[in-house]
Amino acid sequence: MSSLIERIVNIRKAAGVSQEDAARRLKMSRPTYIAIEKGTREIKPSELVALAELLKTTVSRLVRQDTPPPQIAPHLRSELTQSSSEVGLGEAIEKLASFIDDYQFLLERTHARLLPVNAPPPIDPSTLPLEQLAELAAQQQRSMLGFGVREPIGNLRRALDQAGVHVFVDALNSKLAGLYAFVPDFGYCILVNRLHPYERMRWTIAHEYGHFLFDRDKPGVDYLSAPARRPTSERFCDEFAACFLMPADGVRYLFKDAKDRSGDVNVGDVCRIADHYKVSLMAMTLRMEGLKLIRFGTWDLLKKSGVKVRDLKLEAGLEDGKLEKARIDIFPDRYLQLAIEAWNAQNITTAQFAKIIRRDPIEARELAEARAQSNIEDESMVLEIKLSASVLGRENASA
Repeated sequence: MSSLIERIVNIRKAAGVSQEDAARRLKMSRPTYIAIEKGTREIKPSELVALAELLKTTVSRLVRQDTPPPQIAPHLRSELTQSSSEVGLGEAIEKLASFIDDYQFLLERTHARLLPVNAPPPIDPSTLPLEQLAELAAQQQRSMLGFGVREPIGNLRRALDQAGVHVFVDALNSKLAGLYAFVPDFGYCILVNRLHPYERMRWTIAHEYGHFLFDRDKPGVDYLSAPARRPTSERFCDEFAACFLMPADGVRYLFKDAKDRSGDVNVGDVCRIADHYKVSLMAMTLRMEGLKLIRFGTWDLLKKSGVKVRDLKLEAGLEDGKLEKARIDIFPDRYLQLAIEAWNAQNITTAQFAKIIRRDPIEARELAEARAQSNIEDESMVLEIKLSASVLGRENASA
């Protein structure tokens, strides 16, 4: 019972539901509900079902006893015109808490361990100017994660997952870009708003990863409407995201290449370079302004022109990122692998499997079968070729 009470209290608080609201939903007085949370009055099955619906969770999660419920308490890093409830902060916290809760449950059922976190020492903002610190940190992280000096970052989320940073993606209030938290005995977690454009989601992941480097032990929320005077940590994370996603050497190289080809660099070129690095046109334009490759205020001129970015991208022959966005799952790859492993070993039921990966039972089975088939195809592929074989065409062999 004590475990059940602990879960009810923590999940209720994370969801931003008061004791009075819970009592009203269960059709009882507030003192009676408080007695439930104190353990002096047993909760009935029907009341447990109603409470789970109110807290937007499941009964199975409330009664789970394998692992303690995660403690997530992000503080507000910026002042808002709306209250926390109006921007869906409680709902976002509860979503992240439920993802972590299920992840810990899967680790316990599969007897797996968390991947070690490769965390460098926290950054000291007094050692160098903020811009230089961000540039240096971005270079170090690109090297550590194997992204190179100029190359665009491919699957950023997978790279961070392998580095022990858990990235979840789900629908949030439009005013929330992301949420991050360090959870004791679990690690560093990021929740990104799935409703935002693909490029914005990548920026948010990079921004929140900057917090992992700068102030990883301090939870927080990333809002779209920043205050006039932003904290040092926020300014660092934006600088880091720009340097990390758009490396200076790579941007300068592509800019010079475009200029050498035509003697000029136009808006279409900037669009194509932005697409190369999978960032927004705004992010790339501001990055080029910062690198002094284009005149300061170019982005303001583009905004005043009234031309839609989507139209510019279509004119340049570029996609809008919808395909990449459609491929993004709610959960990191390792989470899904553990869920499938637990299901195949019959350590969880089909109903549990479906709930854990947020799909109906049919879709859950299809996902497991598709991943199993993919693994079989990868393992069965045989290449009949020697390492000494040339990869140059015959016409280029003597060049």
